[in-house]
Amino acid sequence: MELFDTPELAAFRAEARAWLEANVPPLGEEESGVIGLFAEHEDEEAFLAKARYWQARLADAGWAGITWPTEYGGRGLTPVHEIVWRQEAAHFDLPVGVFGIGIGMGGPTIMAWGTDEQKERWLPPMLRGEEIWCQLFSEPAAGSDVAGLRTRAVRDGDEYVVTGQKVWTSGAHYSKWGMLLARTDPNVPKHAGLSYFIIDMRQPGVEVRPLRQMTGGANFNEVFFDEARVPAEHLLGAEGMGWSVALTTLMHERVAIGGYLVGAAGVFDTLRRMFDRVADERGVHPLADPVVRDRATDLYIRGQVLRFMTQRIIAKLAKGEIPSAEGAAAKLGLTSLLSRLANLAVDVQGPAGMLGPDDAIDDGRWALAFLGYPGMRIAGGTDQILRNIIGERVLGLPGEPRVDKDVPFSRIPG
Repeated sequence: MELFDTPELAAFRAEARAWLEANVPPLGEEESGVIGLFAEHEDEEAFLAKARYWQARLADAGWAGITWPTEYGGRGLTPVHEIVWRQEAAHFDLPVGVFGIGIGMGGPTIMAWGTDEQKERWLPPMLRGEEIWCQLFSEPAAGSDVAGLRTRAVRDGDEYVVTGQKVWTSGAHYSKWGMLLARTDPNVPKHAGLSYFIIDMRQPGVEVRPLRQMTGGANFNEVFFDEARVPAEHLLGAEGMGWSVALTTLMHERVAIGGYLVGAAGVFDTLRRMFDRVADERGVHPLADPVVRDRATDLYIRGQVLRFMTQRIIAKLAKGEIPSAEGAAAKLGLTSLLSRLANLAVDVQGPAGMLGPDDAIDDGRWALAFLGYPGMRIAGGTDQILRNIIGERVLGLPGEPRVDKDVPFSRIPG
């Protein structure tokens, strides 16, 4: 039983742990959930096949869509149960993260806004991992200001014609469906002229271009729409209500905060085991250096702070509240922890910290984390936007100027 677990949650945790131990291989000692954020897969098709296999097994066993209502194949439990499941699953080789955007964000949005036909079409294959989803919100000129997007969707009979560009779209290259926010009316204020669509990512007029990262991987993409067609029945909610529908998607993203923080408390143990391997190679333990000891102690403390912050988020979710400011603070804490972790791990290896997977300790995971962590300062909300949230909602500071909020979008220079 973990801190703040109720008897019900403790029983659920025990049930989850028992199923995982009986059915799923454990992660190796050197594999941390946090470090795994930056993993690359040489054979992507094989990885996706493995992911689909495990997602189907989870669905069959009742461990998929834990917060989904039972009528849609879920368990009808709370976001707190979802976080408990993630905490336990983080110790096992369960590669189903590619379905998180669909099941965690798309599914609840369809349940809230979709027609019966839309729910019947998209929810069952989503839950079983038969179709992968991506989120098409951010654009080159509308990242942190999503409502400033310029991708257009023009009605043409029973279809909409979509033209524009999205960016930083995770998994677009292997997704079947996309959650698309596009502008259908440029003559009203920017928030009022948006509509929310479900678009087929494999149709003519949709081009996905990978964005190569410093890590060498390409998990993010640019997506270009050149008169791509969307049937009118793929509109989610009414035309012009896209901002409200999008807020539902983003609200359900909050439960992912707990998933981000799951691996934070175990960071120190992962680092300590790496120190032991460095000591075996060099004959001197890194912790013999007082500066390294000080940096490692700092990491341990930060990991524990994030662990308790997770419990604070869980407590708020348990009361039915949305942990917006707490989530912003936790995300900032996580990126700071990752930065310090990756830098220390590379530093203690000396010149060997620059080696590639075949020659480096832990197959080069630490160098990969070092190259990958700057992207975490952008993904899921930039550090600057998160500080704005904390400043406005916690400290009560004046909000950022928003002079274009009530101006028709067509009159905004761009």
